[in-house]
Amino acid sequence: MMNESVILVDIKGSMTGTMDKLAAHRMGKLHRAFSVFIFNSNGELLLQRRAIGKYHSGGLWSNTCCSHPRLGENTMEAASRRLNEEMGIACGLREVFSFHYFADLENGLAEHEFDHVFFGFSDDLPVLNCNEVNSFAYISIGDLAKEINLNPDSYTEWLKICLDKVVEHYKMTKCYDSLAD
Repeated sequence: MMNESVILVDIKGSMTGTMDKLAAHRMGKLHRAFSVFIFNSNGELLLQRRAIGKYHSGGLWSNTCCSHPRLGENTMEAASRRLNEEMGIACGLREVFSFHYFADLENGLAEHEFDHVFFGFSDDLPVLNCNEVNSFAYISIGDLAKEINLNPDSYTEWLKICLDKVVEHYKMTKCYDSLAD
């Protein structure tokens, strides 16, 4: 992993400083992040299976894309950049909600993130960056919820934590219709 920094934030999402990414995950420091959920015209969510070699949560299924913005980069730009870098997809994104959470991970790491959640629409097939993503799948939100209940250890902590809010906002906005326009 390259020496990367994350943006430390307070509980309201305001920047308080920066820190080395791995150090922030070791210390459980609250930092800015984003999660992207891409839906296709069938209303299915595009999932990614994280590359096995990731420094945490390797091999687990997760939302389409997630990461951290760089210092000086707005969160929308960062989400678009990483979606293209990880999945080879470029599409319109809309921030639909944010939340913060804490989750213990393997290897003494923790996620403590103020997470900005983006929805997008695309029928393009992903072109995977094999350093980041092992495979992909499309699944309905209902089937995903059932799968997580049956096999919780196969999914990332943040996906499990935010799925109810994703479902709520997906139903409210019918994002696949409004983002396709």
